[in-house]
Amino acid sequence: MQLGLFSLMTLRDHPEGVKGVMRDTQTMVKTAEEVGFDIAWFAEHHFANYSSSPSPLMMVANAAGWTSKIKLAPGVLVLPLYHPLRLAQEIAAVDAMTDGRLVLGMGTGYQQYEFDRYNVELDKKVEIFLEYWDVIEQALVNGEVEYKGEHISFPQTTFAIKSWQTPLPQLFATTSHPRLLERLNKWSVVPFHAASTLGSPVLYKMVDGLNQSWESLGENPATKPLAIMQYVHVTDSHAEALEAAERARYVGRMANHLRKPQLPLDANGFISNEPFDGEYTLEQYANNMVVGDPHLVAEKMIADIKRLNPVNYTCNFQFGCLPLARAQQSLYRFKNEVIPLIEKELGPIANIGVK
Repeated sequence: MQLGLFSLMTLRDHPEGVKGVMRDTQTMVKTAEEVGFDIAWFAEHHFANYSSSPSPLMMVANAAGWTSKIKLAPGVLVLPLYHPLRLAQEIAAVDAMTDGRLVLGMGTGYQQYEFDRYNVELDKKVEIFLEYWDVIEQALVNGEVEYKGEHISFPQTTFAIKSWQTPLPQLFATTSHPRLLERLNKWSVVPFHAASTLGSPVLYKMVDGLNQSWESLGENPATKPLAIMQYVHVTDSHAEALEAAERARYVGRMANHLRKPQLPLDANGFISNEPFDGEYTLEQYANNMVVGDPHLVAEKMIADIKRLNPVNYTCNFQFGCLPLARAQQSLYRFKNEVIPLIEKELGPIANIGVK
């Protein structure tokens, strides 16, 4: 099982603003590489302080200069918001910049606010994705493409550079849609599922839906790889656990607002910290996420692993603009105290999730 670090890069109350968020992200990725994590993921979101990463490939290219071993990944490229000819070239270039450490994460996106501002119809995201993926696949694998579709058309185009890794980098996709799974199955796609602040109860329902989609295609879900992401905070203090839960709630509130055409904004232009109907209490957030002392965090992760058998377990340690010292300490404790407890119960991490 691979271990991943996820950087959403939310801007909330960092004393150094977005520059500070960027610097913290660099420190966290370097720390993850130091302790042996496999992949560093960078989010893609637009316009709002929900994320300071509008271009995950730019983050990957930047990270290539201050890392040497860890794989680097967009988590994920929101394909309907790109021109696929340009994106194909950028993927190929970044794959070379990273010396083949690029992992390719793709998704359809889900935030109404973002799609409206790019003048893309959210309800057509699957159809757009499929056409754009056709273009990218042909460009990177064959080196040339000519396309006439409903959403994009262009004449025969030849690409001077192709993917450094052949035929493609390892492919992840944030989807359970049968049409997308069927289309990407030839590349042994790894579905990447995250309930984010909602934690394990919602994550399990999401994976149940994914498994039903695999079955509808005549595939056995038990033979298919799966990647998951959880919000993780290792602390012996109940007060600190609730503080982490409050920061997760802040992220969850922003994500809820971004599903709508308009945002409630405060005087700084940040998304207002307004509650929504049915949101969790702070105790529920802490209970449902992977938050607690090392034994409780290990217990929650072991439950996830036994239930889902993932090939990749990705952790977001610095959610809601959590102070760097707290996030970094949590990451170190995760490696030094949590992982040994998991391996005592389940054996070596590297052997978990192997299909």
